[in-house]
Amino acid sequence: MKAFMDEDFLLDNETARVLYHDYAATMPIIDYHCHVSPMEIAQDRRFENITQIWLGGDHYKWRLLRAYGVDEDLITGESSSDYEKFKAFAQVIPKTVGNPVYHWAHLELKRYFNCDLPLSPDTADEIWNNCHKRLAQEDMSVRGIITCSHVKVIATTDDPTDDLVWHKAIADDASFPTLVVPTFRPDNAMNVEKPGFIRYIEKLAESAGITIHDLDGLYAALENRLVFFHSMGCRASDHGLDDVPYNENAEAEATKAFKKALEGGILTAAEAGYYKAALMLFLGRQYARFGWVMQIHYGAMRNINTTMFRRLGADTGFDAIGGLDCSRSIASFLDHLDKSGELPKTILYSMNPNDDAMLVSIAGCFSGVGITNKVQHGSAWWFNDSKHGIESQLTCLASRGLLGGFVGMLTDSRSFLSYTRHEYFRRLLCNLVGGWVESGEYPHDLGVLGGIIQDISYRNAAGYFGIGETAL
Repeated sequence: MKAFMDEDFLLDNETARVLYHDYAATMPIIDYHCHVSPMEIAQDRRFENITQIWLGGDHYKWRLLRAYGVDEDLITGESSSDYEKFKAFAQVIPKTVGNPVYHWAHLELKRYFNCDLPLSPDTADEIWNNCHKRLAQEDMSVRGIITCSHVKVIATTDDPTDDLVWHKAIADDASFPTLVVPTFRPDNAMNVEKPGFIRYIEKLAESAGITIHDLDGLYAALENRLVFFHSMGCRASDHGLDDVPYNENAEAEATKAFKKALEGGILTAAEAGYYKAALMLFLGRQYARFGWVMQIHYGAMRNINTTMFRRLGADTGFDAIGGLDCSRSIASFLDHLDKSGELPKTILYSMNPNDDAMLVSIAGCFSGVGITNKVQHGSAWWFNDSKHGIESQLTCLASRGLLGGFVGMLTDSRSFLSYTRHEYFRRLLCNLVGGWVESGEYPHDLGVLGGIIQDISYRNAAGYFGIGETAL
């Protein structure tokens, strides 16, 4: 029996152990998609206790607490203390056998707090006290955590109206070596059917200094913000979509739909679809023009518990996997841009793991000379970034596409302790590839294998996004 989460954790064969320890473990990190706060990086925030850095905003952990029947006040409430919330999590965590949160939590304890104890009600006080002392040390500020995690690049997620003042403050501080860049996330401009759309368009117009009375005005304002984001180091966009919209008549119909929305009219589903499809085509062309990567996340059913949405708002753990088939619209959308030579580098992520093979096969239909995997199947996302989900995504990509050109892992997290998810991914990658070698499915050529592992861990992302150092 192997020891619990020792140095060979998840590495079940000798080739895997060599690939991880000699090649993957030493590579720095490009976290090309996350939700951490640039303000907290700029201000170099310090956390008072483990609850603040561990449980605040983490809907993965919140869902497990709710599943156990924990009172919401001990999860997101204001009347419970941080210590009480930590104790509640310590009570639940032993029950999460097989869940990636169990592995992530203990990797974080091990790497950042030098703690090898399994968290439980019996060990909770000792771990709480040890973490409290560790957080008081100089290297456990936000910047200290980023630096000790060997993170070279962080790409945050930012609305087009953002003034990016915190990104500028970070860029102007030569003492902090990590590159922190914005990512253009125009979901609020896309969601024409949601409350507050008109107010958002007014805010966008103000930030761009451009009056928006029609679709041309909207495009001009967005282009203004694209130019600004590019000047601040942005090299990627991100879209959180229910589905990927496409209609061949979209651009002809979108003008009427947008005008109706600005006048306060209620759009039909078809009208909203025309608007969204036209806007995606416009933005896709702009991304190609600027040389950006377009990331598309789709397939989540969001805020499906109305009672809790009204109580807590969005992004609090009440989303689920959707099952809508939009394979034809994805293919048609990419093809439309490709026909005019305006298809940017694109990463496709679906919440639904049943879409994996479809996305890999579509991605393989759109290549670019001199660009490895121009259209990529993104890493296992959200409910899928477990041991099983990561192995499934990697196997699907390897069997249907070019694994050696994959841009690898991202945290997609709001926590500064989540960089251990890159370690988790690398261990699983090395174990999978090592297993193929030891079963005779690939030669035992460590020079080639080590290069592939290091490419997927770091170099591919550096080259694909045009950030970082590809020569590492």
